[in-house]
Amino acid sequence: MTDMTDSHDPTMIGAVGKPAASRPRIGWIGLGIMGRPMAANLLRAGYRLTVFSRRRSSADQLVSAGAAWAPSPAGVATASDIVFTMVTDSAAVEEVVLGEEGVLAGAHPGLILVDMSTISPAVSRKVAVEAEKRQVRCLDAPVSGGEKGAREGTLSIMVGGDAGTLAACRPLLEVLGKKITYVGPAGAGQTLKLVNQVVCGLNLLAMAEGLALANRAGLNLETVLDAITGGSAGSWMVANLGPKAAAGDFAPGFMVKLQQKDLRLALEMAAELAQPLPGTALVNQLFRYLEARGEAGEGTQALYKVLQQLGARS
Repeated sequence: MTDMTDSHDPTMIGAVGKPAASRPRIGWIGLGIMGRPMAANLLRAGYRLTVFSRRRSSADQLVSAGAAWAPSPAGVATASDIVFTMVTDSAAVEEVVLGEEGVLAGAHPGLILVDMSTISPAVSRKVAVEAEKRQVRCLDAPVSGGEKGAREGTLSIMVGGDAGTLAACRPLLEVLGKKITYVGPAGAGQTLKLVNQVVCGLNLLAMAEGLALANRAGLNLETVLDAITGGSAGSWMVANLGPKAAAGDFAPGFMVKLQQKDLRLALEMAAELAQPLPGTALVNQLFRYLEARGEAGEGTQALYKVLQQLGARS
């Protein structure tokens, strides 16, 4: 991540044209692969930022650049007007929001909570109900675009909750993403994100199968990718993850275990709705092979390895 120290001036004028002192105080909880660069973008835009992460070291660069550290999610809420959460799963959201030292424990009336994690729509609705009891407004606002989109501020953001609350948060979301889609009431953003993950999973499988076939046929994979990226077979997965897979680079932009969490949520929702998702079930099983091999921390482009190994000659 680029050094942020010189770019953070507490009096700077940001995209919304207001001095930092008159703009909302921002809290950020969760500083992983996605959360840290997203928080950094808000800091660069001149917002006053208070952060918390399970690992204090994850916040070191942000704190050096001007962010404040809070010892708990409750402490973040106390110091903030708008709190963002970007954590691993439904259980983590419940812990940092509803736990004894969670956001609601330190919340004041009028606080806004924006959860950008990908979790169960039912949990998003539960959080919204509990928050309303504390006079806290909520948005569920999961994102798509991976680590690259988080760094560059080009994420696609899918929002559920009150439209007026979204209007209040839109200047902040515009720092984080280039496309903001309002979907409907609480939980609707998470529902759309699971649809997004179904499509992503099947695009990953298409990319992996195509490269595996090309490799088995003896084609140069760089040539293959150059040819198909600009045609009807092109996709974000082909353009961004295809070159990594072809080069044997399986470092995570988005980890297998997180994709699996999302696919399981999608399959659970589909089961509740009696909607068959045969392709998604297949992708889930193929990723399970990587999990069984201890490779759940690799990037999702590692699906290519599975196809290669399935076709390996003894």
